[in-house]
Amino acid sequence: MTTAHEEATARPAEESYLEVQASPEFVGLRRALRSFVFPMTVAFLLWYALYVVLSAYARGFMSYKIVGNINVALVFGLLQFASTFVLAWLYARYAGSKLDPVADKIRADVERAGAERSEVGS
Repeated sequence: MTTAHEEATARPAEESYLEVQASPEFVGLRRALRSFVFPMTVAFLLWYALYVVLSAYARGFMSYKIVGNINVALVFGLLQFASTFVLAWLYARYAGSKLDPVADKIRADVERAGAERSEVGS
């Protein structure tokens, strides 16, 4: 059960978050996130699907020995791990340069607005 004071303080917070969600900065942040995440996800899933399809239907190609007992399938399998780490590294760089500065600004704006609201309400 909530008190009247809790409801009164929750409404401004909810409204401020809805305002942030509708703000051009937040819309741009979401667009920037999606413009990286969706293409990279599609690329990785296609790369993984290629590995699976070749493993199932191109056994001759995948069993081709490159050096000693190392075949194409083993190299592709190891490249799956490598591509995962490369994608994580790319995302960390992208987020650090494009996403985090905008998110930090939005958070600072919200915190400043909340502090101003609490000072006025006191």
